[in-house]
Amino acid sequence: MDHKKVAERVIKDVGRDNLVAAAHCATRLRLVLKDDNDIDQKALDNDPDVKGTFKTNGQYQVIIGPGDVNDVYDELIKITGLQELSTEDLKKVAAGNQKKNPVMDFIKLLSDIFVPIIPALVAGGLLMALNNFLTSPGLFGPKSVVQMYPNAAGLSEMIQVMSAAPFIFMPILVGISAAKRFGANQYLGAAVGMIMTTPGLAGPTKFWDLWGWHVPQTSYQYQVIPVLVAVWVLAILEKNLHKRLPSAVDFTFTPLLSLMITGFLTYTVIGPVFKGVSDWITAAIVWLYNTTGAFGMGVFGLSYSAIVTTGLHQSFPAVETQLVSQFAQNHGGAGDFIFVTACMANVAQGAATFAVYFLTKNEKMKGLSSSAGVSALLGITEPALFGVNLKYKFPFFCALIGSGIAAFVAGLTHVTAASMGSAGFLGFLSIYPRTIPVWILSVAISFVIAFALTYVYGKSHLKEEVAEQDVPVNDATSQAEETQRAEKVSKEQLSLKDEVIASPVDGEPESLTKVNDQVFSAKLMGDGAAVIPSDGTIYAPVTGTVTIAYETKHAYGIKSDDGAEVLIHVGLDTVNLKGEHFESFVKQGQRVEKGDKLGTVDLDAVKKAGYDTTVMVIITNTANYANVSRISDAGDKHGDNLIAVTAHE
Repeated sequence: MDHKKVAERVIKDVGRDNLVAAAHCATRLRLVLKDDNDIDQKALDNDPDVKGTFKTNGQYQVIIGPGDVNDVYDELIKITGLQELSTEDLKKVAAGNQKKNPVMDFIKLLSDIFVPIIPALVAGGLLMALNNFLTSPGLFGPKSVVQMYPNAAGLSEMIQVMSAAPFIFMPILVGISAAKRFGANQYLGAAVGMIMTTPGLAGPTKFWDLWGWHVPQTSYQYQVIPVLVAVWVLAILEKNLHKRLPSAVDFTFTPLLSLMITGFLTYTVIGPVFKGVSDWITAAIVWLYNTTGAFGMGVFGLSYSAIVTTGLHQSFPAVETQLVSQFAQNHGGAGDFIFVTACMANVAQGAATFAVYFLTKNEKMKGLSSSAGVSALLGITEPALFGVNLKYKFPFFCALIGSGIAAFVAGLTHVTAASMGSAGFLGFLSIYPRTIPVWILSVAISFVIAFALTYVYGKSHLKEEVAEQDVPVNDATSQAEETQRAEKVSKEQLSLKDEVIASPVDGEPESLTKVNDQVFSAKLMGDGAAVIPSDGTIYAPVTGTVTIAYETKHAYGIKSDDGAEVLIHVGLDTVNLKGEHFESFVKQGQRVEKGDKLGTVDLDAVKKAGYDTTVMVIITNTANYANVSRISDAGDKHGDNLIAVTAHE
């Protein structure tokens, strides 16, 4: 890669006078621009040295790759004369360059609180769905499974108890997550949730007599909004008490006073008032669904993906938990119709992305559209939306049509979900059993219409724009560069060998598609795996040479003796910590053996600072392999097999 030429092309494509500030992290340039409309997006998309672009939090990010991004950034600074900034400084510039949006800030807050607890709710919901399979008549015969096999009744009852627990004690889950987001002690947040759900609460018909003031002994099981407000109050109290109480008594009296005052306010004011607000909101949503019926579902399906592009969908889990809870308490509730619509929309966007795969001849776009399409069908649509469909526009709108029609069909027969889950092809696991056949029909309609419309329209109207995206080679110099590039890739492919990459850290292996960063989740840097770490020691996953060892100590690159280029990225946006809480034991150019210690990270401190600690393991030269895949039965210890790479024959 000619770093100077890449920098020149990036500057030209974003506009030299359009650049306000620039920084970089381990994989990408982070730019603040005056006007995003001045970007030559088509040129950047077709640049062979640019692996992708996207906009987030006021920053326009250009993915270059580990190692190369440092040199490209240095050249960009030399050419433009911009001041070198850290990513943290750039965030401040970007924030000052953006208009404040209280609505989006509130939605981001809800997302930060609810996304971490979704796995618990999904698990409880799927257990509930399993119990529905066991107890619903008409699925496997005129009688339910439990009626046909009475010995299964005990198992059904056990599953029912397990499935209800996450919803009954939802205030505890929300309390823990909200306390972390608001900056309070998480265990005190859990205690507030316990106070609101303790079995000692007799019910609203019983009262505490406080000097003639009758306070109802209401239980707040299944509730969300009251506990959010209560933990917010707890955080304010705790922070102020920490500041004002002497250190000698702070440890004892801050938790005591924070919990006692919050508990009193919860029982007397917060609980009664905000339970009423919560019930009103849920009733209003259910009324809207019941009133508008299939027409309302169709409109929602038509607009759902557009809502995703604004980020407003981040607020939906707060609403869905109430709908699911309502459903959990009695099956007369509406159930979660938002989840059903999300399934239709995600499948439609995935179908449109696959249509682009068959239309385009651009190898770069083929690779992105295939991985993004699979991701969308499994419920994660951001790579498909921002990486493919919105770039060409018409696939996005074709998918909206497919989603709207499918949601209308689902609304006609009142298809609803009994739980939250994966909003894609696997969504049937969350659907109320008797409506699964119609759900499958609706999903099929969504896929077929979105794929067909995208393919037919793209083939007949925009054939050149979609099907011929390869960069034209106009002169001898360009032809020579392309020839050299092809020869280099061919030689690299021939030198590679099959190998297995080990896990660099103790922890639970995870799919890259679930990482909360679209560069990694869309596999724009390459394929690989993620690990949710349980220990902070980072080990070499292969034997080879250290190619990257950042001063910020949050990322390492190793080229194995068999040719794999492995990037180990510790946490998301942890470059902002500037090395704090990290320690590194290696330098660039150093040789390491598999299992050698690369460094350490204080996971608790990084989490406390507000950062995701997920460790990404990326094979950055994925394109040179026949196959790169995460090992499905990977262990949870460092050194266990994590990724298999297969070379071309």
